[in-house]
Amino acid sequence: MDEADVVSIAELLDERRYLLDVAFWMLGSAGEAECVVDEVYRRWYGLSGAARREIARPRSWLARSTGRSCLTRLALVERSGDTAFEAGAEEVEADVGVEVSRVLLDALGCLSPDERARASLRVRRSDPVAPWEHDVLVRGVGRACLGGDTGHLMSLLCPDVTAFFDGGGKLRALTRPVHGSRQVARSLVTLLARRPRLALTAQSVNGRTGLVARYGRQVAAVISLDVADHCVVQVWVILNPDKLRSWNRP
Repeated sequence: MDEADVVSIAELLDERRYLLDVAFWMLGSAGEAECVVDEVYRRWYGLSGAARREIARPRSWLARSTGRSCLTRLALVERSGDTAFEAGAEEVEADVGVEVSRVLLDALGCLSPDERARASLRVRRSDPVAPWEHDVLVRGVGRACLGGDTGHLMSLLCPDVTAFFDGGGKLRALTRPVHGSRQVARSLVTLLARRPRLALTAQSVNGRTGLVARYGRQVAAVISLDVADHCVVQVWVILNPDKLRSWNRP
């Protein structure tokens, strides 16, 4: 894991909101703004890892790309009307290239059936813990994350723990699984870095105690943890705004 790739929830959401505001200001449509921003993030993930690391200020790069995409759409509409606009938008999508499809599979957290089976098998083969112990461990993880206590967090994770991040290609989140207690602890502490508007609570997630991160009034992440052998063996972090819609209903 390249630690430069790890971004806090506050920065992730503020960045996406900023890009949406830019696109809406230029296009005057919330729906079109969403399309443009999603397209810009696809372009970001279409870059190689080395190319992304060379960009000193990712937010500025994304903002410039958003502006260019909006201007392209406006020019297409002005030149040829809505029909040409739709065709032009399809051409822009095509320019992203086949490589993006591979990268987005990682960004979307799309594990193959075999990978999912292996992940589940590991938990099934481990010694299960009682619900109360699961609850205690999860709450301990939450406190360690908010407190920035990487050392204590590592003590709650098994040495070969794996964390999976699902940003859906809609946020500048990690795109590949993170392995090992030190790396996973660092990634979680950075992601959940304490901010004035950030709250982390223990709630029921898929029938077991999990962690829900809120930034302001918005649910920004839902985290489920697989616990076995008296420690956390797997972490699943959902950041994809589309998958969090049910958590953000009025």
